[in-house]
Amino acid sequence: MAMSNKKIAALVTDGFEQVELTGPLEALRQAGAQVTIVSPKAGPIQGMNHDQKGDAFTPDRQLSATRPEEFDALLLPGGVANPDALRMDRAALAFVGHFARSGKPIAAICHAPWTLIEAGAVKGRRLTSWPSLRTDLTNAGATWLDQAVVQDGALITARKPDDIPAFSDAFIGLLKACSGPERRVA
Repeated sequence: MAMSNKKIAALVTDGFEQVELTGPLEALRQAGAQVTIVSPKAGPIQGMNHDQKGDAFTPDRQLSATRPEEFDALLLPGGVANPDALRMDRAALAFVGHFARSGKPIAAICHAPWTLIEAGAVKGRRLTSWPSLRTDLTNAGATWLDQAVVQDGALITARKPDDIPAFSDAFIGLLKACSGPERRVA
């Protein structure tokens, strides 16, 4: 399946690390993928540049009006507040859980694995994250590795903004390896 037919949901809310959305989003779109920004909020969401406010973004779709079955893959940017809010949102967890249970590709960077923990998607998996999540991930049954990018089947994770080029390349490579919406990677 061509990248132009790949539909990726980027799930974010206030407090996302801006470059962790915009970097992969740009790479995915340049590769020809269709990326939809999905948020539990109806209005603008606040990006962050570390601890400083970045730009406000208007999501393409509200989570309540979006079905995960519409998408081939999921992008989870980090930041501290964004995944913390998403892991407290039942609809967001159900959305993420669909991708994990169905074996669809998930790419999560920095603090985003917090949401994966709450969705029950890390037990027995190898992954990486911002270093402060190591204990949380280990306690949830994951094997944490201090590597720029870790791929475990259809799950791709990265540590920090510096890893975005390798993270984006790995995600695009996985998407290209999937021949169609019915092909999943265990």
